[in-house]
Amino acid sequence: MITISFNAFSSLGPKLAAAGKGFVNERIEVANGTTVLELIARCGLPEDEVDAVFLNGRIVPWNRELRDGDRVALVPPGTPGPYRVLLGLRGPSQPRHPSRTRNEGTPGSGRDE
Repeated sequence: MITISFNAFSSLGPKLAAAGKGFVNERIEVANGTTVLELIARCGLPEDEVDAVFLNGRIVPWNRELRDGDRVALVPPGTPGPYRVLLGLRGPSQPRHPSRTRNEGTPGSGRDE
């Protein structure tokens, strides 16, 4: 098992709270090899309710495996326009998680840190 720090922003917070789950600086234990996508499913959130995932301050592909001590933050759709570019969120023509099939170790995958 590994332990991560977990946050969910904006509209995701009340949804998790209604399900009895914490969403602000929560320490969560997950199995070794758990991916970002599996964490989203564990939270009970449909994929279309998560627009981006920050891992240790960077947007990562959803196939990224979590490591002990990682800081994870889920961001819902609806982040205002100019902030999307500053935060590195996808543009309107990009798929919701285009990098889910990106190979580990490529730029932006979180493995090259």
